[in-house]
Amino acid sequence: MIYILILFTSIATYGQVNLILKPDKTDYEGREIVNLTIVLELNGDDLVQQSRLQLPDLSKFNMVGSASYRDGILDPETNTNISKSITRIALEPKQKGKIKIGSVLVTVNNKIYKTEPFDIFIKDIEKKSPLKSTALNDVYLNMEIENREVYQDQPTIAILRGYSRNIDNLRRVKNIKLPKEENIDVHSINFNKSEIDPTGISNMPTQILAVFMVFPNESGYVEVPSVSASVSSYANSSKIVSNKVKLNVKKLPEDAPEGFKNAVGKFKVDIYKSTDEKVEAKKPVNVTVKVSGEGNLANMHLPAIEKSADYEIFKPKIVNNIIPGNTGFKGDISANYIIIPHKAGVLNIKTEAFAFFNPESTDYVDLGSKSLSLNALTAEQLDANKTTVEKMNDYTNDFLETVNSPVLKTTEFKVKEKRKFNWNTLLINTGIFFSLLVLFLIFRKWQKNKQLVVESADGKSLGSVAETEAEIRERLKTDISDYFSYLQSLKTEQNFDAFFTTIAEMDQEVRSEYFNNDGGSFITFLENYKGRAVAVEYENLQQRIQMEKYSPVRSEQSLDDLYNDIVNLYSKISK
Repeated sequence: MIYILILFTSIATYGQVNLILKPDKTDYEGREIVNLTIVLELNGDDLVQQSRLQLPDLSKFNMVGSASYRDGILDPETNTNISKSITRIALEPKQKGKIKIGSVLVTVNNKIYKTEPFDIFIKDIEKKSPLKSTALNDVYLNMEIENREVYQDQPTIAILRGYSRNIDNLRRVKNIKLPKEENIDVHSINFNKSEIDPTGISNMPTQILAVFMVFPNESGYVEVPSVSASVSSYANSSKIVSNKVKLNVKKLPEDAPEGFKNAVGKFKVDIYKSTDEKVEAKKPVNVTVKVSGEGNLANMHLPAIEKSADYEIFKPKIVNNIIPGNTGFKGDISANYIIIPHKAGVLNIKTEAFAFFNPESTDYVDLGSKSLSLNALTAEQLDANKTTVEKMNDYTNDFLETVNSPVLKTTEFKVKEKRKFNWNTLLINTGIFFSLLVLFLIFRKWQKNKQLVVESADGKSLGSVAETEAEIRERLKTDISDYFSYLQSLKTEQNFDAFFTTIAEMDQEVRSEYFNNDGGSFITFLENYKGRAVAVEYENLQQRIQMEKYSPVRSEQSLDDLYNDIVNLYSKISK
C-alpha cells in the first residue's frame, strides 16, 4: 500500500503549475506601501512558459518599484526539474476604501493559468502639510508633479507651492532656484505668484510660487532635486528647500529608426529659401530648416543639412520661437544656414533624416529627409534675364564709378535703382522741425511760469521748503513715455545693445527723480511709498532684464513680454 500511495503521489505532482498572488497584509494605513508577491512554480521538464506574467489593472496605484528573482532545481537521477520565479511589486494607493486586485495570468503549454482576485482595504488618506510646523510664522515649500510616469525626454510639469500660517510670509519668498542635475533638464515656465488660497491643506494658506518643466534624459527611477528659495524679513534672511520627487521614466522602444535622436512629441520639418532673390553661383544664399510642433523643442537635436561637394555650408544661426504648452514647448525652432553654390546648375539640398517618438500613440514616426531644389545661375545668365532698363542702370553706374571727370564728381550722379533722394528737402524739413520744437518748448516754459504766477497771486501758501522742492521736481519730471517709444523702435530694429542700454538709462533717470539715495535702497523706497507688490515686481523685472540681456538666444515673444512689463511697471512708479 505504501508503494502504491507513493506512486499515485508522484503522478499527481508531476507536471504541476503553481501560480500565487498575495499581499503582505490586507489593511493599510493612508499612503502605506502595498507589497504584492507573485510566485510562479513549474514542476516538470515538459512545461514551457509561453507568455510573460500579465498583471491586473493597477491604475488605482502609483508604481513605486518592482524586482524579480528566478531559481530552479534540475536533478537527472530523480528526474526532477523545478523552476521558480518570484516577483515583488511595490504600489502606492491613490484612493481610500476597498480596492479589488484582479488576477495575474500566464500561459504554460497552451493553457492559461490565473490567480484568484482579492480585496485590500486602504484607510482614510490624511492630507498633511508638506512639513510639520514648529513655528506659526515658518514658510514651507512643496514641489508637486502630477504625472510621475513619463518616457525618456518627455516633459512633465512641476508646480512649486508655498505654505505658511502667516500670509505675509508668503509675500517675502524670493530668489527661487530651480533644481540642476545631469540626468534632467529644467526649464522655467513662469515665476508669477498666484492669489493666496486661505483654505489650503489643513487650513494652512498656500500660494503657487513657480511653474517649471522637467525633461528626464535617462530611463529608470530619476529623482528631481529640491527647489530652494529665501525668505527675507527686516531682521534676517533664511533659506528654505522643498521636497524631492521621484519619476518613473520609461525607456523608449528599441525599434527606433535611424533618424531618431531625442525628439519626443509631435513635429514636422520644413526647408525653404529665405529670400525671393535668384541664386547665383559662388554667391551666398539663405536656406532655413524649421522644426515646428509641440514636445521637447527646447533641448532636441535639429536635423542638419547634409554636406555636399556642390555647395559649402556655414554654421547656422538658431532662432527660437517657443512658448510653454500642455505637453511641452510648442512653436518652432529655425536653423538659418548660409550656403554658397560651387557651380551653376540644379542643386539638391537635403536635410538629415528626422524621426520622433509620439508618447500618445507610443510609436515612432519617421519623417525621413526633406529636400530643396535650387537653380544656381551664372553671372551671364543673370544678365540675360535683366530688363533693358536694369541693364542701362548697370552700365551707367559702371561708367560713373570708373570714369571720373576733372570738372564734375561723377560718382554723385550714379543712377540708383528705383530710388531718388533729395538732400535739400531733408535739410529744410529738419530745420522746420527743430524750429517748431524750440518754439513749443519756449511756449511750455512760459505757460508753466504763468501758472506759477497766477497761483502765487491768488494768495495760496507756498508751503515748506520740502513741499516746494517736491513741486519743482514734479514739474521737471521726465516724460517716461518718450523712453517707451524709443524702446519700441529699438526692439523693432532688433538693436538689442541699445535696447538694454536705454533701459538702464531710463531706470537711472527714474531713480534720480524719485529717490534721493539718502540711506536705504530703491526697493525699500518703493515698498514704503508704492507698496510691497510694486517692490517685488520691480525686483523680479530687474532679474528678468539681466537674464534676457545676457541670454544667447532671444525670441520675439520674450522681448515683447519684457517690453510690456517694463511699460506697466515704470508707468506705476512714475504716477
